[in-house]
Amino acid sequence: MKQIKTLLIAAVLLIGASQTITAQAKMAHVDTGEIMAKMPAMLDAQKQLEALSKTYDAEYKKMVDEYQTKLKKYETESATVTDAVNADRSKEVQDMQKRIVDYRDNAQKELQQKESDIVKPLMDKVKASIQKVGKAKGFQYIVDGSSLLLADGPNLTADVKKDLGF
Repeated sequence: MKQIKTLLIAAVLLIGASQTITAQAKMAHVDTGEIMAKMPAMLDAQKQLEALSKTYDAEYKKMVDEYQTKLKKYETESATVTDAVNADRSKEVQDMQKRIVDYRDNAQKELQQKESDIVKPLMDKVKASIQKVGKAKGFQYIVDGSSLLLADGPNLTADVKKDLGF
């Protein structure tokens, strides 16, 4: 009787262990950074952002050059003009400084907003593709491999790129 109980317990443990083994989740990894970096739409977006950044930089440089030119002029003429004129010029220089700082801050905000507006739909498209490929291949979990210390499982990066058409 004792042997039957031991055999029965061993059978239950064996069945439980086999179910645990088959119940393990299928996992894969994908490198979203690589996908985004090589995505044609992202490359186009980066060119747009670079062009916009160059426009902002050129305008900023123009404002700084104008500021420096006026500052030099006012410094050389300060001894020959009245205190009232110097006070007006000092206020004008301070206003120019404020406009330059405001322009730089607004340009940075606009550039960040533009980048966000461009990248978010592309990232959503990549995520949808990852889900599609993962489900088609029977994976329950897909992690971003760019931050993994050990990525020894299936890599779906190439499959996702293929699904996205590049």
